[in-house]
Amino acid sequence: MPEPILPPQTPGVPQIHRGFTIFVTAPSLAAAGADLLLQAGCRVLYLPQGSDGAAVHQLLASEAIDAVISRTVALTAADIAACPTLRIICKHGVGVSNIDVAAATRRGIPVCVTPGANAQSVAEMTLGLMFAVARRISWMDAELRAGRWSRAQDGLELHGRTLGLLGLGEVGQKVAAVALALGMPVLAFDPGVTELPASLKDVRLLPSADAVIAAADVLSLHVPLTAATRGLMDAARLARMRRGAILINTARGEVVDEAALIAALQSGQLRAAGLDTMATEPLPADSPLLQLPNVVLTPHVGGSTPAALDAMARGAAHSVLAFLQGLPTDPATCINAQLLPHLPHQDSP
Repeated sequence: MPEPILPPQTPGVPQIHRGFTIFVTAPSLAAAGADLLLQAGCRVLYLPQGSDGAAVHQLLASEAIDAVISRTVALTAADIAACPTLRIICKHGVGVSNIDVAAATRRGIPVCVTPGANAQSVAEMTLGLMFAVARRISWMDAELRAGRWSRAQDGLELHGRTLGLLGLGEVGQKVAAVALALGMPVLAFDPGVTELPASLKDVRLLPSADAVIAAADVLSLHVPLTAATRGLMDAARLARMRRGAILINTARGEVVDEAALIAALQSGQLRAAGLDTMATEPLPADSPLLQLPNVVLTPHVGGSTPAALDAMARGAAHSVLAFLQGLPTDPATCINAQLLPHLPHQDSP
């Protein structure tokens, strides 16, 4: 049988170097990424369905793994130390809170991400949750299915309401564009953004998160989980929001103090919340969030459309292959880019 070759439409991948072992910390990888790895002659290991961190550690300790494509399971310092052959980690997405980046950095292992690959899908989920909670769509659907013709006529018209964005990366900018088209004034805070494209000239950048929080009728979170953002929306900040405001979270559950959020929803301080991510996932069966009629919940799938999964898988596979085959890594995609000048074949692209 002839040896497989990389398809000509795959740009930027050099001559095939066989023998790489890639570990995907999930039971599967979308075909766009899996096919790229197989066509490059890689041996691909998957984490069996239902496995936990112990299985991750066992595989890393027992296999000569060159690269990890990390999904949601934790990748700890002990896991990284257990695999002396490990050369690169790439997150299937952008949030690296499940990866011990400091431990990887000490080992000289770059940790890369796939920025923008799921931005459209997350933005659309954000907007979907915004509409659902503003118009009580889920509640009315449940009422109809229960045989009750409950015609709620107290929905919030979003036109003219102020949207506040904490985080104005690719997702936040896509949400802002749609909100402006709806006639919503948009305020934002992002310490890493000082200039916006002309299409977003009407977005007002405010000097602090607290200024946005206090002015928003709808507040949408688009920040990574870091030491600075963990518990960002605590009881004090929730109390600073306009009474009757809406909170949307498609970022990370730990950014919100969940007990304080529940209290704010129960008291009427907040009108409603739309949450694609929670502090504990899967959501415990006894969580009070499940009993609140003014909450719309989805199981952390904002970035999990087939299109987004394909894009993230392709980006992660391409990233690890390029690094392993000697191509330079784009510092913009590397969390610990300070390592790159000290690694072989990592001159600036």
